Amino acid sequence: MNETLVEIHDLTKVFLAEQPVAIKKMNVSISKGKIIGLVGPDGAGKTTLIRLIAGLLTPTHGHISVQGYDTIQDAEYIHYLTGYMPQKFGLYEDLTVQQNLDLYAHLRNVVGKEKDEVCTQLLQFTGLKDFTGFLAKNLSGGMKQKLGLACALVKKPAFLLLDEPSVGVDPISRRELWKMVSVLAEEGISVLWSTAYLDEAEKCDIVLLLNEGELLYNGDPKKLTERMEGRVFVITHIEGDRRKLLYELLSDKNVMDGVIQGRDLRIVLRENGEKPAGVQMEAAAPRFEDAFIDILRGGPGGESKLADKMPAVKKDGGATIVAENLTKKFGEFTAVDNISLEVKKGEIFGLLGPNGAGKTTTFKMLCGLLRPTSGKASVKGLDLQKAPGEARAKLGYMAQKFSLYGNLSVRQNLEFFAGIYNLKNSQKKEAIEEMIEVFNLQGYLELSAETLPLGYKQRLSLACANMHHPEILFLDEPTSGVDPITRREFWNHINGLVRKGVTIMITTHFMAEAEYCDRIALVYQGKIIQMDTPNALKNRMKSSENPNPTLEDVFIQVIEEYDGK
Repeated sequence: MNETLVEIHDLTKVFLAEQPVAIKKMNVSISKGKIIGLVGPDGAGKTTLIRLIAGLLTPTHGHISVQGYDTIQDAEYIHYLTGYMPQKFGLYEDLTVQQNLDLYAHLRNVVGKEKDEVCTQLLQFTGLKDFTGFLAKNLSGGMKQKLGLACALVKKPAFLLLDEPSVGVDPISRRELWKMVSVLAEEGISVLWSTAYLDEAEKCDIVLLLNEGELLYNGDPKKLTERMEGRVFVITHIEGDRRKLLYELLSDKNVMDGVIQGRDLRIVLRENGEKPAGVQMEAAAPRFEDAFIDILRGGPGGESKLADKMPAVKKDGGATIVAENLTKKFGEFTAVDNISLEVKKGEIFGLLGPNGAGKTTTFKMLCGLLRPTSGKASVKGLDLQKAPGEARAKLGYMAQKFSLYGNLSVRQNLEFFAGIYNLKNSQKKEAIEEMIEVFNLQGYLELSAETLPLGYKQRLSLACANMHHPEILFLDEPTSGVDPITRREFWNHINGLVRKGVTIMITTHFMAEAEYCDRIALVYQGKIIQMDTPNALKNRMKSSENPNPTLEDVFIQVIEEYDGK
């Protein structure tokens, strides 16, 4: 018999009367010693639920108890029972790794010999023992998350609350985080893991799926996935443009969802939907993500208003983006080491690599935002050092970290970026109105950018990068942290723009997204260590032990082999 750890009864949370209800009459029991996945679209109520359990928010109606203690009446003891790692980096960036641990130990009243022992154990557990003197702001994304986890564990909790701990983290660091959490679960610590990566949710004992504050599913993720048997197919041997075929299939009333998988397409039919005519299809195993999209009544289709508004890019020969022996040093540290590549017109080219590999630095040099130490970068034949203004007018850039002005409203951000791209008078007005319509920003225009839900922050950032209809688009982790449906909306825009002849360079930690790319380069320690199509890279890694490797398998194996040399 499983012992109950958390009881949630008739839970409702309302922030403002004019806003949608954040949590609606939720009833849940959570057993001890489980890993519980918390999933749902942006704005579903995941972070609100975590904060309510942690005693950081008070319910409007209903109640929550942890180990029999009420989160309102016994809030102080709830803080003792729970460890909380927030979605936004909750550490002090100007303190070192050791100083952050010391501070959290002091806050949790862990002192003296106990503190020394706990810190030693946590530094060993997270692999940070050689980085104690590093400032938190100088750590890679994966190392920051490990430090955040260590700080949440300074006082061993009964219930560990992790709000999207793997956002912006590369596949190797994600696997390491998961192993750490699995060890904690084996020690009897219960874990609530909120995630945008649905392959992580598949590994959980129980999944809670929220949408608009309602609990749509509470149970074994495998059982939800099994509902999709017989509805998932792969289309192979595609002649012609696979992006155009995907667009056509997503317009079919029988098709609920579809994604590109290298040279192939993976589609999910609606319940009782008929197979589309004229394409070769093979049955495929369902995934939890298929069930997630099904329970939310399907994906967003294949339309892209952004691509519809984009004029076709004129055809011309030659490479659109060229890097020749690009090198960037910061003092003694070489961030990018002699990188050369060419990206063709109308191609999606992906840069993959662990946190700190040099991807963003390479991006900034190719955009003209960072001067290389040596080497040359050009777009459309224009040297970014000799003709930076003319070159930048042809490209749009969406930064990895939200690059907009948080204290400006949505409309003010649009007006500001229109000015940056030298749009004036009626042209400026039309561009702003176009982006408001394309990205459905009408209800958010007067809100400050920093208060937007993550999905809308990313939409606004993409809108600002496209106001001038650039021929080349640089997207640095554009879908980091957003839910699968918002991610598909973004890829509808990307695929649509490519069909219009736009060239796209992208970085991502979602290996399923890398399948959309025509070619990918794996960057590690500032160098390109592999470059090819997704299918060619997967075929190269096939073995008797793993006859069907994923891109994540490729990513990890290539890096491990490189380290072995």
